[in-house]
Amino acid sequence: MLRGAGQARTALRGAIAVVLAVTALARPISAQEDAAVEADLPPALPAGTGADAAFGPVQETGPLPVPSGPPLAVPSGIAPRWLETRMDAAGPLGLTLRFRFVAPEVAGAGYGPDRASADLQALCDGFALAHLPKDGPQPGGLVLDLADRVVPFGASDDTAVQFFEAYSIADGACHWELF
Repeated sequence: MLRGAGQARTALRGAIAVVLAVTALARPISAQEDAAVEADLPPALPAGTGADAAFGPVQETGPLPVPSGPPLAVPSGIAPRWLETRMDAAGPLGLTLRFRFVAPEVAGAGYGPDRASADLQALCDGFALAHLPKDGPQPGGLVLDLADRVVPFGASDDTAVQFFEAYSIADGACHWELF
């Protein structure tokens, strides 16, 4: 049984996360789009890490992407690593970019929606905004995913712990959006 607005908000976010996880609108970035965007982006992570630009190769089949680069700083102190960036077909906010991150610590005791929300906000402001394309179509929204393990995009894994947040971009900042 839910008590209070905070728990109701948490339940709503959980339901929203399920809807996002099963969306069929996402598609990998094509090689041409990847090359065009990559040319305009600053390096996402230090050279030689396997994630030299925000839009690394994304595969629908074959091996799963591997988290790469150094751990990113977030308020909770966990160590998320960038997994991949995906481009969605236009949605309610227009073009949407999805930034996926992995941190095994999110499955630990004491880590929950409130900590995840603060960490995802930090990842949006500190990582995603820095990796938006300079030219071409601009996203109207961002969706960030923080999971305890790599889960194939769009797949269901009842044993995985995943947190999702959606943001609009205004005045150079990420603004949390209710779906």
